[in-house]
Amino acid sequence: MVSISFPFLVCFFSFHLHAIAQPRNSNISLGSSLTPTGTSAWLSPSGLYGFGFYSQGNGYGVGVFLAAVPQRTVVWTANRDDSPVPSTSSLVLTTDGRLILRSPQGQDESIVPDSSQKIEAAAMRDTGNFVLFNSDHDIIWESFKYPTTTILPGQVLSAGKELFSSVSETDQSRGIFRLKMQTDGNLVQYPVDTPDTAPYSYYASGTDGRGDNVTLNLDDDGHLYLLNSTGSNIKDLTPGGHETNRTLYLMKIDPDGILRLYSYGLNQNGNRSIIWSPTNNKCVPKGLCGLNGYCVNQDEDVDCICLPGFAPVMEGNFTAGCERNFSSESCKNDNGRIRYIIQAAVNTVWENTGYSELSVRSREECEAACSQDCNCDAAMFKDGKCNKQKLPLRYGRRNLDDSNVALIKVGISSSSDESRKHGDVPKDPQRDILIIGLSLIGFAIIVLVISGALMLKVLALKF
Repeated sequence: MVSISFPFLVCFFSFHLHAIAQPRNSNISLGSSLTPTGTSAWLSPSGLYGFGFYSQGNGYGVGVFLAAVPQRTVVWTANRDDSPVPSTSSLVLTTDGRLILRSPQGQDESIVPDSSQKIEAAAMRDTGNFVLFNSDHDIIWESFKYPTTTILPGQVLSAGKELFSSVSETDQSRGIFRLKMQTDGNLVQYPVDTPDTAPYSYYASGTDGRGDNVTLNLDDDGHLYLLNSTGSNIKDLTPGGHETNRTLYLMKIDPDGILRLYSYGLNQNGNRSIIWSPTNNKCVPKGLCGLNGYCVNQDEDVDCICLPGFAPVMEGNFTAGCERNFSSESCKNDNGRIRYIIQAAVNTVWENTGYSELSVRSREECEAACSQDCNCDAAMFKDGKCNKQKLPLRYGRRNLDDSNVALIKVGISSSSDESRKHGDVPKDPQRDILIIGLSLIGFAIIVLVISGALMLKVLALKF
């Protein structure tokens, strides 16, 4: 395991964490407790990891975090979808053998799944594994068996197990992406709430059928690989062989849905570097932009753009998606205030949910086909094919190498109807010019008549 200077870490922690470091190889005994504003964590013997409270939102969460760097990097979370707890909460290993979170009102919530065995002791190990023991000192529960976002050196993601991304770096609630070590031997990434089938995946190791009970493994030199049930290496995701002196490696599924292998320098700066990722394209994860929006790469960042005729559901929240900025009316209603036009989102790709595919000669022909079909909300035009679809559209991203054009039916209010709504007379430039011209002619005739009458009167006086 990584060699750490214990005195160095103790001094380091005095500035970052109100905590007690357990003596090497000692356990956390019954009756021990933590509070967010007092002793907030139980540290591993070297001080590398801590188990306890960390800041989240307007309160605190409970979990395991990398304590040997200035930023508390959370690697395991308890009850991750619960609301943040207040500063007056406490974490207690009770004298009757339960590990509970106690609210200010005295209500108790279990931190680990109920066990038929009484807890006799706990330990925060230097591996990052938080463990519970029974009276025979057998492990009855360990955080390594229930990973959340992260795999640490020596930890295994077993067949059938999943990692779930967090909402953000500061909110450890379950996010919208998952990594699954499938029982067929394939390591695959999907959006949440989707079947484990190829159309929904956006990364796969390509190791299906290569063995039973395949596991994902990480060594302390950054070697990330897959083993089958016989212990044979079926695929290296990274070669390993990286520096191990005062350096820690971990793999996690980030909030943006991308797998990354990180190295952390165990020094005062706690420098973090990305060692490996299966992609550099941040628009690859499906669903990053929510419904009816598509992802666009902008230098090292991404942006989400709504389809024509749509607006964000929540400003600043990509995953909330987009909604129509006009009220939908039946296209069969000729007396309605809405008329429809087709607008395009070029070089964009989407989930294929088409209900009808036509062979067409041009984009214009595809536009007409969708315009004339009241069931058609959008159509995908590519290589002479027109694929009609209904809303919502999902998993959109811009791909300049793909010629697909998304043709979106957009409703707009007719100008005459808008004028009537506001009590105005509709404007017609040609009619206005005609009215002005006729007015000038009429005015000229009147002037001529008056002038002629005056001239006749003057002549009559002379004679």
